[in-house]
Amino acid sequence: MRFRLKMMLGMLCLLAVLFGVGGSLLIALSFESSLEREEESARESYRMLLDTLTVVGSMDAWSQSGDIPHMLEQLYDRSGSSWSALRFSTPGEVLYESGSTAIGFENDRAGVDADHGAVLMRSDGEGRWYLQLSGECAIDGEPHYLDALYDISPLYQTRSHQQAAFRAVFAVLIVLCALLAYGLSWLLTRPLSKLTRATREIASGNLSFRSNVRNDDEIGELSTSFDVMAQRVEGGVAEMKRSLERQERFMGGFAHEVKTPMTAIIGYADLIRSQALDPHEQIEAAGYIFSEGKRLENLSLKLLDIFVLGKNEVQLVASAPADLVADTVGSLKLAVAGRGRAILIEEDCEKGTCLLEPDLVQSLLLNLIDNACKAVGDRGAVKVTCTMLPDGCRLSVADDGAGIPAEALDHVSEAFYRVDASRSRAQGGSGLGLSLCAKIAELHQGSLSVRSEIGIGTCVTVDLRAGRG
Repeated sequence: MRFRLKMMLGMLCLLAVLFGVGGSLLIALSFESSLEREEESARESYRMLLDTLTVVGSMDAWSQSGDIPHMLEQLYDRSGSSWSALRFSTPGEVLYESGSTAIGFENDRAGVDADHGAVLMRSDGEGRWYLQLSGECAIDGEPHYLDALYDISPLYQTRSHQQAAFRAVFAVLIVLCALLAYGLSWLLTRPLSKLTRATREIASGNLSFRSNVRNDDEIGELSTSFDVMAQRVEGGVAEMKRSLERQERFMGGFAHEVKTPMTAIIGYADLIRSQALDPHEQIEAAGYIFSEGKRLENLSLKLLDIFVLGKNEVQLVASAPADLVADTVGSLKLAVAGRGRAILIEEDCEKGTCLLEPDLVQSLLLNLIDNACKAVGDRGAVKVTCTMLPDGCRLSVADDGAGIPAEALDHVSEAFYRVDASRSRAQGGSGLGLSLCAKIAELHQGSLSVRSEIGIGTCVTVDLRAGRG
């Protein structure tokens, strides 16, 4: 059963109990009050009648006439409908009786004397009710009894009419209350319906849905708490997605960065394995293999910190960017020559030092130069320049390749974006190169920009502004 129906039934039960008990009690109290007034009125009338008989019975002239029944008949006629029946009697004889009722007089005289009377409430079984008042008076020294029946049926009829009217009003009120209670419960539970919809939306995957209930009550507080919970859940899920993306970027970035060092390492190892080298050449080749292996190890840990752990700070040291450019160009020349490609790689660097993270900057240079070599194909020229700035350095890598379309320039630094997807896959690209370069520039408080013209070439400029060493 829906909650609003439960609320409606609860209100109806409450109304039925309160109105039913209250109305019945009110009718009962009104009836008792009316009955007491009627009984008091009957007592007064009876007392006047009995006092009259007592006074008249004490008069010698009257007692000599013995016409008390005649006087009672006159009193009965004058009383109109006050009395339904009268009876005047002695212990052994009925002297006078008038009126006709469906019930007779009760002859129980217990407790009735000159100072005490009796009042009995009697019914004829057909819906009529009477008060029987009995008393004793002395006439000529002999006890006489006066019994009177007072009709109180109108009180019971009035009560019956009141009860019938009460039942009709009660039925109407129940119907009206049912309608009003349902409308009120619908208004009160409407925010709960919104909350239910919100839970269904969130359960179906729509984590951005909110209940937006702004009531100033407990339901409003519940809605606010629910929306805060939903926002935190959405934030947690978004953070999980970002974490997964960072892990994917780390794997792709690591695979991307490991290619060039591994090419050099394999090349020198093959050189040592396949050719007879003098001791100096052997030491130089082994040293290069060792240095590239260590750089690859350090680079993997730094990429892990950047992409998976989300660290935005690196340890910067005073470094000479010209030396980093020279080392990078030297290793790439070997890799390019090993592939049989006629690519001229030139460098033009200004001497000086600035604050850098050497492994990351060398990874940046490797990406930019490698991208430039891919752009020129099997024949072309790549120029690397380094200019010192007051707060760092500027690195530029230019090529005379095919260029990048204008509509693609705004997306080249996005992760996994490829200008030419088919060629990038053929050359082993992962679409993470410039994205990683932009991140490295950001860690050095710098920026990355790309200029390109179709058929002329591309120039990528990176400003590293972490300070001078």
